Amino acid sequence: MEHRDVLRALSGLLIVLFVAMTSSTVVSVALPQIIGSLNGTQSQYTWVVTAMLLASTASTPVWGRLADLFSKKLLLQIAIGIFVVSSVACGFAGSTEQLIAFRALQGIGMGALQVLVQVIIAAMISPKERGRYNGYLGGVMAVSTVGGPLLGGFITDTSWLGWRWCFFIAVPFTLLASVMLSRTLHLAEVRRADVKVDYLGATLIAAGVSLLLLWVTFVGDDFDWISWQTLAMTGASALVLAAAVVVENRVKEPVVPLDVVRRRDPALAIVASLAVGMAMFGGAVFLGQYFQIGRGYSPTEAGLLTIPLMAGVLVSSTVAGRLVSRTGKVKPYIITGVVVLTLGFLGLSTIDHETPLVLVSFGMAAVGAGVGMSMQNLVLVLQNTVPLSELGAASGAITFFRSLGGTIGVSVLGAVLAHQVATKIASGLTELGIDPAASSSGGSTLNVAAMPPEIQEVVRAAYGDATGHIFLLSAAIAVVGVVASLFLTPTKLRDSVDL
Repeated sequence: MEHRDVLRALSGLLIVLFVAMTSSTVVSVALPQIIGSLNGTQSQYTWVVTAMLLASTASTPVWGRLADLFSKKLLLQIAIGIFVVSSVACGFAGSTEQLIAFRALQGIGMGALQVLVQVIIAAMISPKERGRYNGYLGGVMAVSTVGGPLLGGFITDTSWLGWRWCFFIAVPFTLLASVMLSRTLHLAEVRRADVKVDYLGATLIAAGVSLLLLWVTFVGDDFDWISWQTLAMTGASALVLAAAVVVENRVKEPVVPLDVVRRRDPALAIVASLAVGMAMFGGAVFLGQYFQIGRGYSPTEAGLLTIPLMAGVLVSSTVAGRLVSRTGKVKPYIITGVVVLTLGFLGLSTIDHETPLVLVSFGMAAVGAGVGMSMQNLVLVLQNTVPLSELGAASGAITFFRSLGGTIGVSVLGAVLAHQVATKIASGLTELGIDPAASSSGGSTLNVAAMPPEIQEVVRAAYGDATGHIFLLSAAIAVVGVVASLFLTPTKLRDSVDL
C-alpha cells in the first residue's frame, strides 16, 4: 500500500483501537454509580471488570491464529460487529448479571480488535517503516489508557448523559471506523484450501488461563494464598495448560505455535513484554486511587494529574518510533525504555501522602517514557523474526502474554496494597484510641467522605503511604524486562515481509 493509502486505512484502525482500549478504562470511575444504580453487590462489582478481562485475555491468541488462516479484513469487521452489539447491550443492561454477561462478550470483541489491528498494520507496512506508525499506535494507547477514566468521570457527572453513555459513546465512532476501513483497507490475502482451526487447543488455553486468572482474582480475599482452594485451582490450571501444550505440539495448525515461542528472540520479547505489562498495568491502575483516596482529589482532578504519564508515553513512542525507522535498529531503544521504566518506578516507590506533586509527576513521566520506548518495539522485534504465515499467531502470543502479565500484576499488587492499607489503618486507629475491630473503616469501604474527619486522615495517609510499596514491587518486576532485553539479538529490521 502507498503511504497515502496507509494513512487513510491507519486512521480507521487507530479509531477502532482507541475505542476498544477506552472501553476497558472508561467505566473505572463510573463503576460505583453503575453498581449502585443496578443494586449490585461488591462481588458483582469485581466481576464486571474480571469478566471483560478474562474474555479479552483468553481469546487474544485465538484471534491471532485465525488472522493467519482467514481474511484479516473480514475478521476485523466481525470483531467490530461483536463489539458494537455488546456495547449497546451493556448500555441497556437492567441488572448486574446482564451487565457481567455483556461485558464478557465485549471483552471478546476488545481482545479481537486489539490484536487484529496490530496484525493488519504488520501485514500492510514493512518492518523497517513500521516504527514511525508504531509511534501513532503508542500514542493512541497512552491517550486511551489515561484519558478513559477522565472521560468516564465527565460522562457520569453530566446530568443529561449518565453512566449508560459510557457504553453508548463507543458505538458511533466504531461504526464510522468500520465504514472507513471497508473503503480504504486493501490487503493481499493468501487463500489456503486446507484451513483447520485448533478448537481443542483454543478451548484448553482459554480454560487454563481463565482458571488461573480466577485464582489470582479471588486469592487473598475469599481464601488464603496457602489453602486447598489455591491448590485445587492452580493444580487444575497447570494440568489443563499442560494438556494444551501436548495438543499444540501435535496439531497441524496450533493456536500458539510452540516453535515460534521456543525461539530465542520471540521468547525473550515475550518475557520482557510480560514484565513490562505487569509493571505498567499494575502500577498505573493504582495511580488514580492514590490521587483520589490518598490525596483527596476528585476523579476529574485525578485524571488531569496523570497527564505526565500520558505525555511520557506519547512523546517517547513517537520519537522512538521515528528513530527506529530511520536507523533500522530497535534493541537500544527497548533497553533504554525498560531501564527508564525501572528508574521511574523506583522514584515512585518513595512517595507517600505528603510527597510534592512535582516529584510524583517526574516519576510518572519516566514510567510513561519507558513504556512508550519499549512496549510497541517489543512487538516489532517479534514481528521482525517470524514469516508472514506466522505473523498473526506471533502478534497474538505477545499481546496475550502482555495482557496476562497486566492482569496478574493488577491482582497481585492489589492484594499487597490491600494488606498494607489494612495494617496501616489498624495502626492509625489504635493510635487514636479506636478499636480497629469495632470500626467499619478498616479498609472495607472506599467512601472516605462519609467517615469522621480524624478517621478520614488515617485512611488517606494509609493509602498514600502504602502505594509506594506497590511501585517498589513494580520496579522489581521491571528488572526482569531489563534482563530479557539485554539478551535480545541486535538485528536490523527487514525492509519487507515474505509473501
